[in-house]
Amino acid sequence: MVILDGTIVNVALPSIRRSLDLSPAGLGWVINAYLLPFGGLLLLSGRLGDLFGRKRVFVTGLAVFTAASLLCGLAQNAPMLLVARFLQGAGGAVTSSVTLAMVVTMFTEPRERARAIGVYSFVQSAGGALGLLLGGVLAQTVGWHWIFIVNVPIGAAAIALAVRRIAPESGTGRGRSTDAWGAALITLALMLAVYAIVEVPQRGATSARTLGLGAGALALLVAFALRQARAADPLLPPRMFRSRTVTGALGTHVLLISGLFGFQFFAVLYMQQVLGFDEVRTGLGIVPVAVLIGGMSLFLAPRLIGGYGPRAALLVGLALIAVGLGLLGQVSPGGAYASHVLPATLPLGAGFGLAMPALAGLAMAGATPADSGLASGMFNTVQQVGSALGLAVLSTLAISRTDDLLAAGTPEPAALTAGYQLAFRVGACLVIAAFAVAAVALRTVNSPGKQGDSAPGEGQTTPAA
Repeated sequence: MVILDGTIVNVALPSIRRSLDLSPAGLGWVINAYLLPFGGLLLLSGRLGDLFGRKRVFVTGLAVFTAASLLCGLAQNAPMLLVARFLQGAGGAVTSSVTLAMVVTMFTEPRERARAIGVYSFVQSAGGALGLLLGGVLAQTVGWHWIFIVNVPIGAAAIALAVRRIAPESGTGRGRSTDAWGAALITLALMLAVYAIVEVPQRGATSARTLGLGAGALALLVAFALRQARAADPLLPPRMFRSRTVTGALGTHVLLISGLFGFQFFAVLYMQQVLGFDEVRTGLGIVPVAVLIGGMSLFLAPRLIGGYGPRAALLVGLALIAVGLGLLGQVSPGGAYASHVLPATLPLGAGFGLAMPALAGLAMAGATPADSGLASGMFNTVQQVGSALGLAVLSTLAISRTDDLLAAGTPEPAALTAGYQLAFRVGACLVIAAFAVAAVALRTVNSPGKQGDSAPGEGQTTPAA
């Protein structure tokens, strides 16, 4: 539900703009008001889950998200909608920051854990794809308000089930400092970084505003790093980065998400603006990806990870994703869905269904029960920042290419398609870079049950059975 809300709004934006009389800049903030708190609060929320109990943090975040969804659905003007979207993003961050941590602490046997992480990865991926279809159907039938109201009964049921079914935890925060200064620095840094990134397509990467925001985010990150090195009980202990497996997985993750996140965005634009699809047909066009992700992550990925190790599954998945993006790089102005889009969705869905469970498991490798919420928050933060960064870069390149061709007199469908082609090809290059990082940084993770290094607190490269 949380991931779905990151995409369900996209296809309803024209209806929201007409209903609330929003300017183009104001319409962008319907998206950004959700992204900023979501990206900024993941790391802090994950740590709070370790300190005060992951169930407590999860249920609190879900309650905020559900209440904010209701406010979004009842919004009658732009300010009310934007405030509610900010609260919705905050609740979504708090909820999702500890979800992966709860999965890995509930399922400790390797094959069970691989299957559980496969389910987690499928739910994440399916939420993004389902959002496009559901958003189109609701916006065309009952109105854009219902894309938010539909969360309310689901959220209420999820809260009731969580209270009843998830075992309570006391957390490790008793007698410990919460590092309030560190929390403030990292939250502000991440929010500022996400804001700078999402403004790139409108402002330009070299504008004074973008550079100023980027410099401010960098300064806050440096201050946070200095604080963590000196604090007696830091929010993000430096030992978390001593694991080669974890750092390699996070590096691979940011490159993969940066290259792949633009797929839905540009594939949707190609289907709507070049092929002439409406919202519902566009959503249906993405469904094969979700179906393949489900099949791979639920059934094949756990077996492959259990039999050959997470590195093998990850490398196969990355190779398939690069192939899929490469195929999309061949779309044409006179193309068709069956010949230009559908063939690419097959390796994309299969590859993502293999890569994400493997990456999630590797990123959580060696995390102790006391740090699993933080590791989960780190994984989700990398995903959020990578998606924002990738979309900003790829959008800037695509828009620039299209504008140059339009200025030269190229017909609009051809100019738009050329921009999408460039975005897909650059995305494929980023995924190839992710493959290279995984092949080198994770080379000691060769077989099932081997993590390639010790727990984060030990910092040695010793295979562990």
